[in-house]
Amino acid sequence: MFKKILKSYDYSLIIVVALLCLFGLVMVYSASMVTWHGTDSDFFYQKQKINLLAAAAMFVIAALFPYKAMKSTKILLPMVLFTLAGLTILFVVGKVAGNALSWIEMGTRSIQPSELAKLSVIIYLSAVYAKKQSYINEFNRGVLPPLLFLVMVFFLIALQPDYGTGGIIMLIAGSIILSSGMNFKNIMKLVMIVVILLVPVSLILKDEVFSEKRMARLTSYSNPFNDEQKSGYQLANAYYAIGSGGLTGLGLGQSNQKLGYLPEAHTDFIIAVISEELGIFGVGFVILSLAFIVLKGIHIALKCKDPFGSLLAIGISSMIGIQSFVNLGGATGVIPLTGVPLPFVSYGGSSLLQLAVAMGILVNVSMFVNFEEKYKKDKAPQPKPKPAMVNQNSYKFRS
Repeated sequence: MFKKILKSYDYSLIIVVALLCLFGLVMVYSASMVTWHGTDSDFFYQKQKINLLAAAAMFVIAALFPYKAMKSTKILLPMVLFTLAGLTILFVVGKVAGNALSWIEMGTRSIQPSELAKLSVIIYLSAVYAKKQSYINEFNRGVLPPLLFLVMVFFLIALQPDYGTGGIIMLIAGSIILSSGMNFKNIMKLVMIVVILLVPVSLILKDEVFSEKRMARLTSYSNPFNDEQKSGYQLANAYYAIGSGGLTGLGLGQSNQKLGYLPEAHTDFIIAVISEELGIFGVGFVILSLAFIVLKGIHIALKCKDPFGSLLAIGISSMIGIQSFVNLGGATGVIPLTGVPLPFVSYGGSSLLQLAVAMGILVNVSMFVNFEEKYKKDKAPQPKPKPAMVNQNSYKFRS
């Protein structure tokens, strides 16, 4: 039985994730090896290496833990309370970074509760909507109740304020809702409720939402060279890095923009350093690897007969796809900058740990799907052989 379980794991998915993480570790070192604050050249590399080891341990635990057990109230309730408590305590002991109160310091380490909230929302919505399949189209009973947790998470993250992460969580939740089986009428009702709620909130918080700095991001992303030394500084230098790489790049470690010109080179703008040093081949490896993970997750969701497992796979793959698009789109000027790390590649402990657990869950769902398919084939009753037809012409009476 144990050998059958091991054979049922999707090793192609595990290998791609491992390669992407190791590639990210190398690029974190390359992007941060030139320091300007008195730290060692391998400071971020060493921290990311520890993050990666911790993430590997979390991945193994999540991959071995039966995902179906997460539907239990004994797991869901503490997870919900822990998530809300983590987001609330930020306003007491939180640390400001990137103009948002998003971090909690724990000794020499910091954690970002909003990263962990992404996975909590995926697990909670998937579990609750899976349980409500028999009455999923009853709006007041089947659709609305699970959204209370989502609204509270979004509200607490928006107060930090971190609208980028809040928006990503809403998009992830939207993908789960669209896949939950509810009809189009109820989906349109939800859209109208969101619009009705967002309009007055935006008017009340207009000084914060439409602050000069946030509006500068909106106006500069289309042409950062109009204000290259201020609002367009990050994006303009990202363009220089991307444009310098060409087809093959300048060579690993040879980036010029990381020499103090490109802010957040090892986090939000790591793709610019990859493009400058490794060219289109390095960028292609990252994009194709991320696309493989997303498409594999959707494939697992389609194969899974269990609504909970299917919604989990949809939520996790959409999270990786949405976050990748937001990061890559921001670094290339397709959308405004939001300060979102590139999955598996950017420096960051909270993001990497959350992604490791998410991928462990996805691999576990895939394992159950493959195991059940193989088990059913092995246990399926074999058809009884048909009796041989007698050729009557072969029998002749002798005279």
